[in-house]
Amino acid sequence: MIIISTLVEKSWNDFAGFFPKETQQHIKRSVRAMQVVTTDSEPEVAPTPKELVWTKNKTKLYRYTSDHPKKYKTPLLMIYALINKPYVLDLTKGGSLIEYLVNRGFDVYLLDWGTPGLEDKNMKLDDFILDYIPRAVKKVMRTSNAAEVSILGYCMGGTMTSIFAALHPELPIRNLIFMTSPFDFTNTGSYGSMLDERYFNVDNVVDTMGNIPPEMIDFGNKMIQPIANFYGPFVSLYERAENENFIKGFSLLQKWLNDGIPFPGESYRQWIRDFYQKNKLIKGELVIRGQKVDLKNITANVLNLAGKNDIIAQPHQVEALMNGISSKDKIYKCLPVGHTSITFGGKAVKITYPTIGDWLADRSNE
Repeated sequence: MIIISTLVEKSWNDFAGFFPKETQQHIKRSVRAMQVVTTDSEPEVAPTPKELVWTKNKTKLYRYTSDHPKKYKTPLLMIYALINKPYVLDLTKGGSLIEYLVNRGFDVYLLDWGTPGLEDKNMKLDDFILDYIPRAVKKVMRTSNAAEVSILGYCMGGTMTSIFAALHPELPIRNLIFMTSPFDFTNTGSYGSMLDERYFNVDNVVDTMGNIPPEMIDFGNKMIQPIANFYGPFVSLYERAENENFIKGFSLLQKWLNDGIPFPGESYRQWIRDFYQKNKLIKGELVIRGQKVDLKNITANVLNLAGKNDIIAQPHQVEALMNGISSKDKIYKCLPVGHTSITFGGKAVKITYPTIGDWLADRSNE
């Protein structure tokens, strides 16, 4: 593909003068766009320095290091979904929520679930929520010598975090931050139609595949708005092919979006049936390893962030948490962002990062 792109560029340079200026501009954009999508070089990601402090199976717990002094005693643990990889929280210098929080003096940790293999197909949400997250939390507190902990859950990671917190009211969780995390699955739009139990047999899918391949998850996400999701990014690339900052962001996001991981089969079965098809969490009917999940057990300070343009975790799905918890200090905000742009891009840097940083600073001991 690189050879083809190079030949196209050489041909363009040889014959550019034969075309009108407007046509020259269109062809130049097309050539630049082709170079971007056909190059073998990938952008570097996850630039913030970190050290490994704990492992379990494929899961790793990282602590971020920095020359900036730590101002706050309460450490922050970040938990992402079982879909894709968590480096979306640390994509690039100047465009990293993790980097921002570390530079503000927070003691930041990240729970990376790793890449499941076929041997992990029987892992349930119960295992991640009751075996992995509690141990990670305790390791964070021991490593930081802290009496309390803050947790930030993004996407499905926030939903899992809410369940964990509800099942462990005895743990000293000071602050909870949820970013575009769905809690109510009553009206999920196109997702609900695709996953309706009358038409989608989750048992057949899991029993046949074992783990759910990332390509299937990605395809399902894109089918919510197929034209915009399949073709929109490349139309934007063509239109803004002369903007190197846009190209950098495009390349970073495409790398992350194409870097999916398998979804453990039994966890997927639960996620679809208990949440999308039965909506058990918000109804108070969800049972995790024999324990009923009651969101009223959550008393920590809560910042609940939705994205106005989010079609994956729509604002009403996110806001539903607020009436289900017992926290006295709880804030819901709907930001002018989407599911991914809440954590990466210009609006994330200007809006999301300081919103989280300021809220957390007011609720973390200096």
